Amino acid sequence: MKNKKAFSLVLSALIAAMYVALTYFSNAFGLAYGEVQFRLSEVLMLFAAYTPAAIPGLTIGCFLGNLGSPFGAVDIVCGTAATFLASVCIYALRKVTVRKFPVLFPVFTTLFNAVIVGAEIAYFAPEGFTLYAMLIAGAFVGIGELVVTIVLGVPLNIAITKTKLWEYFK
Repeated sequence: MKNKKAFSLVLSALIAAMYVALTYFSNAFGLAYGEVQFRLSEVLMLFAAYTPAAIPGLTIGCFLGNLGSPFGAVDIVCGTAATFLASVCIYALRKVTVRKFPVLFPVFTTLFNAVIVGAEIAYFAPEGFTLYAMLIAGAFVGIGELVVTIVLGVPLNIAITKTKLWEYFK
């Protein structure tokens, strides 16, 4: 049993490290923070459909990745909360699949980030928070999430299932 706990801890740490690295890589191209986001690290949310160890890994990774955010503490708290909530929901409903693809993975990631991060970006808008600003920011964030989770998530999921890598996540 100790080995399983150690494996889960190492897997969480590895997922967190990958999330941070991909967030900062995305930021090098101006895609990690702000209204238009194509955060490559969000594809790792797929791991929550395979292992509960992904939940703390993704949450800690998002927390550390958001330390570089221009929105400061608000993004650290709100963005991390969105990632935590999405990963818990993805894990809880991981068995809802189509052709072995956990179809709710992009839905939860997109929904939580569009609403929470969209509200956060609207809060910092020059004209102040408005419902209109939140809807626009949420739409942009949501579209970026959806693109990343589908365009990168489908091939990643195929690779995981074809190589049976998912067996190691158990």
